[in-house]
Amino acid sequence: MKLGLALRELHRAEKALVRDLLKVSDRHHAEPEVSQVARDLAAWSRDHVRALADAARSYDVELSAEVRQTSGPLAPVRTAVSDLLSSRAEPGLLLLADLRRLHRACAGVSLDWELLAQGAQAAKDGDLLALASRCHPQTLRQLKWTNAMLKQLSPQVLTS
Repeated sequence: MKLGLALRELHRAEKALVRDLLKVSDRHHAEPEVSQVARDLAAWSRDHVRALADAARSYDVELSAEVRQTSGPLAPVRTAVSDLLSSRAEPGLLLLADLRRLHRACAGVSLDWELLAQGAQAAKDGDLLALASRCHPQTLRQLKWTNAMLKQLSPQVLTS
């Protein structure tokens, strides 16, 4: 069975999504809605990482349940730059680019959850299927948030 590989890849993608969300939160500190929601969404992915690490043990796969609590040593620098640049037009374009990257990352994670659910169903692993059924909707909500933010912000940014 290759479910261990699927678990490993989804775990890697969720960890990367946590880091990306935290970076966007720091980089766009001057946009409170983006900054706070990105942190909340990162907490969901952090929970997913822990749950995947627990589930992987059944497949003899060792995955770390821990994800860095911060977005790294450059977080204060990103926040300071965000504050300095908030009055310029370019931060809007940077925000759109960051949201596009987040959207693609969320789409990849969503696809990985779908693959894991299909594999769990084929293997008749009810616990793994329950995990996917619990976590995938949150990933879909992350994806919907990025899409909504892109739709909301792009008209003003692209026409100014």
